[in-house]
Amino acid sequence: MSITSSTILVELSMSVWTANKLDRVATNTVISDNQAAYGAAQVHKNLMAGTTLRKEIADYASSCYAWHCRNTVPWADRGPRLLPTSMFIDYKSELNVRKAKFEALTEEFCTFYPGWLDQQVAAQTTRSLGGMFNIADYPQVEEVRNKFGFRAAFTPVPESGDFRVDIPRHDLEEVKQRYDEEFDSRLAGAMREPWDRLYTVLKALSAKLEDGDEKKRYHDTLVSNATDLCALLTHLNITKDPALERARHEVESLMAGVTMSDIKESATLREGIKSKVDTILGGYEW
Repeated sequence: MSITSSTILVELSMSVWTANKLDRVATNTVISDNQAAYGAAQVHKNLMAGTTLRKEIADYASSCYAWHCRNTVPWADRGPRLLPTSMFIDYKSELNVRKAKFEALTEEFCTFYPGWLDQQVAAQTTRSLGGMFNIADYPQVEEVRNKFGFRAAFTPVPESGDFRVDIPRHDLEEVKQRYDEEFDSRLAGAMREPWDRLYTVLKALSAKLEDGDEKKRYHDTLVSNATDLCALLTHLNITKDPALERARHEVESLMAGVTMSDIKESATLREGIKSKVDTILGGYEW
């Protein structure tokens, strides 16, 4: 099965109002008071100081993008990423849930915003921004609403044969050749990431299982990070790289049935798992 039929490009874009505003008066005061050169400092106001609702949306957007990256591999710089078609249904279902929550948080914020702003105007001496408050800094609620967005676009992975342009044949062949070279380069980059993820998990596992610190704490993620990644790699190995599948299977077999209570209670088990993890690390060209 070719990459173009086993994967799809997905681009997730989210926007969140920053609620930051440059305060030129405060900036000039800081520079003057410190006898600094022009441009040495800038004072940016957090227009929503005193409430965490906007930050909660920003944090949720960050977690959504992290989820998106975990379930895809890179294709273009800061652009679309490759999603295996075997994961499409689950990805789209989770995407819909996350989009609905993002929009609910946005609606909650936009409902809260006008009343909160009225309170800031009326408060005078107890405003969150104190003397830096300026009502002119604050947009109308509809303008604020438009600063939030959650969009996902799905497109097929193009092949060089998809070119439909009216240019001389010689130039067209050159364009196709360069595209094929870029395609191969991007595909290599996409497959580098699953290897890097597995290496990172194994190195962390090996380091954590090294005995010698009696006070060392073990978290449930020590096991779940490895087992969850093994399950995910069955999809993210989009080129069906036999070496990656072999490494994945070795880790999966090693961690099968292992629980955190076993690891915490048995130094012998920790030593055995670490030894096998180190063998896997030494058995591949990472």
